[in-house]
Amino acid sequence: MNINAQRNVILIIADDLSPDYFGFYEDHVDTIDAPNIRSLLSKGIRFTNAMSNPVCSATRSGILTGRYSFRTGVGGIVGGLGGSNQLDTAEITIPRLLKIYNSNIGTADVGKWHLHQPMPASHLLYPNVMGYDHFEGPFIGQLPSYTNWKKYTNGVAITVTNYATSENVNNAVAWIKTQNTKPIFLWLAFNAPHEPLHLPPAGLYSNAALKGTQQNINANPKEYFKADLEALDHEIGRLFDSLTVMNRMDSTDFIFIGDNGNTPRTAQIADTSRAKGTIYQYGVHVPFLISGPSVINPNRASDALINTADIFATVIELFGDTTWQSQIPLNKPVDSKSALPIIKNQATQIRPWAFTEDFKLIPDSTDGKTIRNMDYKLLNFDYGHQEFYNLSLDSFETNDLLIGMLSAKDLFNYNYLCNEMTNLIGAGTFCNSSMGINNMENINQTNSIYPNPFSSYIHLQSKSENENFKLTDCLGQIIYSGNKIESQDFSYLSNGIYFLQITSNKNKITTTEKVIKK
Repeated sequence: MNINAQRNVILIIADDLSPDYFGFYEDHVDTIDAPNIRSLLSKGIRFTNAMSNPVCSATRSGILTGRYSFRTGVGGIVGGLGGSNQLDTAEITIPRLLKIYNSNIGTADVGKWHLHQPMPASHLLYPNVMGYDHFEGPFIGQLPSYTNWKKYTNGVAITVTNYATSENVNNAVAWIKTQNTKPIFLWLAFNAPHEPLHLPPAGLYSNAALKGTQQNINANPKEYFKADLEALDHEIGRLFDSLTVMNRMDSTDFIFIGDNGNTPRTAQIADTSRAKGTIYQYGVHVPFLISGPSVINPNRASDALINTADIFATVIELFGDTTWQSQIPLNKPVDSKSALPIIKNQATQIRPWAFTEDFKLIPDSTDGKTIRNMDYKLLNFDYGHQEFYNLSLDSFETNDLLIGMLSAKDLFNYNYLCNEMTNLIGAGTFCNSSMGINNMENINQTNSIYPNPFSSYIHLQSKSENENFKLTDCLGQIIYSGNKIESQDFSYLSNGIYFLQITSNKNKITTTEKVIKK
């Protein structure tokens, strides 16, 4: 198997973190002193178009299984507002696959779990049941206090008064020491900088003006958020120092992410209703870094579309297992795409689109699905509303293109994305076939074609034998080309908008008509 005995992968998850507090992201609004996280850049890749789920449990489920929420059923916050299904323990997980590939790989989850409720008590062993040698951390989502919280170690509970961020690193370092020279996979899931906002211990933050009172926190939530981020970075630095002492730093690949956007309280946007918990860009655009010895030509940025679910395949292939798909049951399809081709500098993209969603046991108006390509993003809310944005021109999603006139390019991308989402989900359609009838520029729709919309055959009011026809979809792919359009049965086509080019062989004039399959 040619396994490097010193290959290590550490996944670091920061809780509720958009890119906008990191000065090394182009869209940052504020910045903190984060020398240790920043140090990953020189040996790594910074992804500028990374997408997560809007909330923590759903993102973590996608990472652990490589599967989208509509497959796992974990669409919201386990135990949180609106509720969510818990993760099925029968799912194929990263640690389970790693053990199949090489039983000598040590696997641990240190920090926040948040994929099951802590009761009944049998749930407390679920991290171990799902493949981890060791679990140590809080089981729930939000800590009641960073200095008075309950920690579970392989099912055994104790109350901890040590600062949670520091305790996570202590536990991670202690576990790594027990692994001697074994290769390791460590899932290090901090609660920080998730609320409750608080004043970290002295020496872990820089703002001496912070008083730590609830009144002061309420008046300056973003300053405390920054302090908590500084504390997180400081303790990540302590992890790096320990790995250096153990001679593991240079053999470790790191993945650093936020699990979703900032909360409305700490968001750096004008409309805070579009923060964490929403499928708008601010709720799902997260920092994503991959750094370490596996990275070829490091210190670069990538605009590749990447989803946090892609961590599943990426981790497995970083350990050398490139045939893991053979272990996946046909009834449990995996959506994850490995970033290894980008890491090895062999490709610039791994997927043509990225998808995410949010849904709860008690539905609300934020529930929905969204899909984007390099330029455009389609949002489909479960209550029936759609929005469509050109992210290359409108990264803050202020100009809903469905309200105004669509250019041909807009409509091509709308139909591409809604058709891809329809194919992914495998039920119904996400294409609004009537949407483009009156709001598309430069394409004719006349009464010369009937019926329009059509269901199977396309007829023309008047037809010359000296005409050729070309029917294309919204991506320009040719469906039919010839002079016998009326004899063609198109009932097999997906519902949506198509374009019929009619060329006169006599004068070589071409007109384009929009036709709708319904």
